[in-house]
Amino acid sequence: MSGKLNGKIAVITGGSSGIGLGIAKRFVREGARVAITGRNQSTIDKALSEIGANGIGIRGDVSSVNDLTRIYRTVADQLGKIDTLIVNAGVYILGPLDQFTEDQFDTVSDINFKGAFFSVQKALPVLKDGASVILISSTVNNKGVPNHAAYAATKAAVRSLARSFSADLLGRSIRVNTLTPGPIDTPVFTTVTASAEEADAIKTAMGNFTPVKRVGTPAEIAAAAVYLASDESAFMLGAEILLDGGLREL
Repeated sequence: MSGKLNGKIAVITGGSSGIGLGIAKRFVREGARVAITGRNQSTIDKALSEIGANGIGIRGDVSSVNDLTRIYRTVADQLGKIDTLIVNAGVYILGPLDQFTEDQFDTVSDINFKGAFFSVQKALPVLKDGASVILISSTVNNKGVPNHAAYAATKAAVRSLARSFSADLLGRSIRVNTLTPGPIDTPVFTTVTASAEEADAIKTAMGNFTPVKRVGTPAEIAAAAVYLASDESAFMLGAEILLDGGLREL
């Protein structure tokens, strides 16, 4: 690897699986030390066995402001101030409009939107001036897709936060950008299906729906995250990198 992140400290919320884990592993290979968060300790432990000695894990829920405060205090004590924050923690909850429950709405909103907002706000005391903040959105952030109303709205909110946060943080030269994936090969498919076979079928169908006829990989998202975290993207702020296999544009 090129060592583009040598000596940098990164925090990745939801870094114990899927896209977050892919980013964590790539960042370590690029020379960073990383802290990952997650809600399940066994999943965190498994992720750390893949990340290696330059990773630490902190259990916590991004929808809890108290948890976020504790997470950043732990990072500061163990690693120091933060160069890069990846706001990745999220849930993928789908359902027909006429059947979507208040509990489902609160869960997706509290984690995907409230969690993103306060993941940045509570990090401010330990973010270095000139830091890079990367918000993970979704290609459905500007599309109308059946059964996706609440989820898509939270991801549109995340896209909006990158603009507003960048304006708020200009005085500290903190850049906030959005990384927007399409369908990616992660365990998320098992959360919206009843069996491994059904998950594979959904994954194949979503891949075939993209112009490139496949789903993406966490490694492909991680490569873009390296660019946004590195000094090479110093002139980019409030912007969006779209990696969705052409789904939105073609």
